[in-house]
Amino acid sequence: MNSLILSRLTRRFGAVAALDEVSLSVAPGERVALLGHNGAGKSTLMKIVLGLIPLTSGQVQVLGAPPGSPAARAGTAYLPENVAFHPALTGREQIRAYLALRGQPRGLAGDLLARVGLADAADRRIGTYSKGMRQRVGLAQALIGQPRLLVLDEPTSGLDPVSRREFYALLDELAATGASILLSSHALTEVEARTDRMVILSHGRVVAQGTMADLRAEAALPVTFALLPAPGRAEALARAFPDAASDGGALRLSVPQSGKIAALARVAAAQALLADVDIVPPSLEDIYSRISRRDLPAGPGASAAADGRQPLREAAE
Repeated sequence: MNSLILSRLTRRFGAVAALDEVSLSVAPGERVALLGHNGAGKSTLMKIVLGLIPLTSGQVQVLGAPPGSPAARAGTAYLPENVAFHPALTGREQIRAYLALRGQPRGLAGDLLARVGLADAADRRIGTYSKGMRQRVGLAQALIGQPRLLVLDEPTSGLDPVSRREFYALLDELAATGASILLSSHALTEVEARTDRMVILSHGRVVAQGTMADLRAEAALPVTFALLPAPGRAEALARAFPDAASDGGALRLSVPQSGKIAALARVAAAQALLADVDIVPPSLEDIYSRISRRDLPAGPGASAAADGRQPLREAAE
């Protein structure tokens, strides 16, 4: 049974449809990334899943129960983008307080803080913590009670690169034990490698979802071959690939997804002319940009929004 099921979920704020018939699911052990521009509906969706605001229509099941019900709350953990803790408390005291609220032994605080890399700072006041350290305290509280569903809103905000890798390694461990993970992020290069499936929201609608292979096929972006000529063979290589663009001392050959095999055969035939070859598939950033621009609404301001000059925001977020 899926840990999270959304079926034609709609949420309206007056005349504004913050979410418009959104359907998605998250299976046990699955890591799903929720992507979208500011105002796409990500925060509204998470608030509904957590039972903080009601839906207008559709159906939502959280661990087989209605959102916000005791059964759903007992098995769900949440980490907001901007955590807030009492600055006068130590990390250990703060986690002990959360453990007491969840009916868990207070002695587990040290193990939870060690798990998120805060063992050495457990007895320092939170007011002395960096933003990244406070985010780790938030993650420690999210791990209380071995949750079956984790809802994470920009969870790596404020973390340095090493801490981000450690964070995703921890998510991998949780998923391996069967925990379901739904996270939103603007760090597309991270989620590309560390999630199983992506869901792209635009103006409250799901415009694409699937694995990287699925999204690449849907976006229909070209694959790029970067061809570095062998010494003295630049002109011969250019003649062999007249459809390639010059890029400094190399050539860049762009081919459609369906043309990869034929392009590989051409490159193999020109092996004597080459010093090196790189094959660059479209990244999640490329795919997201293509799909998001494709689904922008027509009308005044659409072109400005497409190139980032005008942020898209909704009343609900």
